[in-house]
Amino acid sequence: MKTFSATRRHFVQGLVAGGVLASFPALLHAGGRLENQTHTGTAPVLSGQSIDLVVAETPVNFTGVIRMATTINGSIPAPTLRLREGDEVTIRVTNRLKVPTSIHWHGIILPFQMDGVPGISFRGIAPGETFVYRFKLQQSGTYWYHSHSGFQEMTGMYGALIVEPREGRGSREGDRIRADRDYVVQLSDWTDEDPMSVFAKLKVQSDVYNFNQPTVGDFFRDVSTQGFSGALDKRQMWNQMRMSPTDLADLSAATLTYLMNGRTPAGNWTGLFTPGERVRLRFINAASNSFYDVRIPGLTMAVVQADGQNIEPVEVDEFRFGPGETYDVLVEPKDEAHTIFAQSMERTGFARGTLAVGDGLSAPVPALDPVEWLTMADMMGQMDHGKMDRGAMGHDAAQNKDHAGMEHGSMHHGSMAMDHSQHGMPQNSLAKPSQTVNHARTEYGPSVDMRVDMPRTNLDDPGIGLRNNGRRVLTLADLRSQEGVLNDSRSAVREIELHLTGNMERYSWSFDGLEFGKSTPVAMKHGERVRVILQNDTMMTHPMHLHGMWSDLEDDQGSLRVRRHTIPVQPAQRISFLTTPHDLGRWAWHCHLLFHMDAGMFREVVVS
Repeated sequence: MKTFSATRRHFVQGLVAGGVLASFPALLHAGGRLENQTHTGTAPVLSGQSIDLVVAETPVNFTGVIRMATTINGSIPAPTLRLREGDEVTIRVTNRLKVPTSIHWHGIILPFQMDGVPGISFRGIAPGETFVYRFKLQQSGTYWYHSHSGFQEMTGMYGALIVEPREGRGSREGDRIRADRDYVVQLSDWTDEDPMSVFAKLKVQSDVYNFNQPTVGDFFRDVSTQGFSGALDKRQMWNQMRMSPTDLADLSAATLTYLMNGRTPAGNWTGLFTPGERVRLRFINAASNSFYDVRIPGLTMAVVQADGQNIEPVEVDEFRFGPGETYDVLVEPKDEAHTIFAQSMERTGFARGTLAVGDGLSAPVPALDPVEWLTMADMMGQMDHGKMDRGAMGHDAAQNKDHAGMEHGSMHHGSMAMDHSQHGMPQNSLAKPSQTVNHARTEYGPSVDMRVDMPRTNLDDPGIGLRNNGRRVLTLADLRSQEGVLNDSRSAVREIELHLTGNMERYSWSFDGLEFGKSTPVAMKHGERVRVILQNDTMMTHPMHLHGMWSDLEDDQGSLRVRRHTIPVQPAQRISFLTTPHDLGRWAWHCHLLFHMDAGMFREVVVS
């Protein structure tokens, strides 16, 4: 299996270099002989208050192999919807698939019946049926939409949703982001394999697509710097934990082809500009399972929007974002061509495009950065690693089930979010987020292979692979919402703590050790101000998306920073945000890594 995948990886790298496509023109154009071939590379633009979308299967060819994709109006990405704040829109979605489908409007505040999550907000769109979405746009900015049914998003069902500020709103927003050119840059990933087959492989062997595992060469390099004893101890430690220090992502270029606006690196999506112009790039991570590290060598990016919300501009060389997140940046190109380079977090491949003064131009493409190992801080947070209790890693679950000193043995926290308002706290105790770690009883079970007792709360860490790389990298600490965006200044009236948990060997993902099917909903009251604490007890970064309400990220002192709809939580990190449920109904809350969501890291939130 790995031999086959490794061979495919080299094939895709050949595509990137351009040699394979040139050698196999028949394969490159094979899809052109088919009727209704999927349109890729430039998404059509639809606008107005009434829009029709059709979901169907159409053929696509990214790698020389023809596969069937799930498309909207026959396009990957799906049509870009350009709408206007304040308008009430009607979007008719017709399903021509043989299975049910759905569309979720990611980051858009709307009634829960219009949210598009089958089994939560509606029953889905049956084959042959048309569902009418109708809602009023209450915000502006860069958003996106995608299927919330099965693995359809992974097979092409995603598109950009741009909401223009309403006229007469005032000059602050309209004047802030001024550009001569405006481009959507939508990043995604594609596999020629059946996504269900990929998922099944991970359930059998979670590292099947990890080709960056430690080698004999790595061992001897460690010997040269750490000595034989130090290198051996390092390996023994990771072996005892039954974890890989390079397990940064579930999938890699062993099965994925990384796309920019529906084009492979060899396809080289191009955005044109005239020298002296200011260009706005609306970056959307529509990937199913990939984090991207984005930079434009030679250009500084001014980040002006995060998740559709205006922020105080911050200049950076690079940013990382996960599935579901969006960043708007302003750049001022100086040369004839600049490469837009988006490498995957695990450093096996990249998406690539070009800003150029004319078609057919390109600029040098950087080499992939070296793979970095996870550190013990990534694994265990701030704890004293010299006195590390292996039981905290979850390998002595039975022995530690009562977890001395925690006094939670009588509370079934896994079936509900841990509500600290019931703990008899003084009124002012909620001014800052709690730093006391509370592991639910349900974390001591077969679905959890590690727990973090001393998490880190820092927001200024760019993450593994981006630390001290010589470039200015965006962090959560850099983000500041503009005045007036964080418009609920009330303090939290209660605190909910949930832990992001998993077991890599079983490939199970969960909240508090309970997969979705074993959990009960998180209850919130309409209009109440709630603090949510998310602690990551796993070794992977999780982009967490709460439907139907904003997440106002705060620092560990309780100061509000930035408004988001999707927040990445790094390994061994504890973050908190305030939210105000302003719409009644049933809402989804999940990791936006598609396979993590499907494997159990999903909860329902009921607002009453």
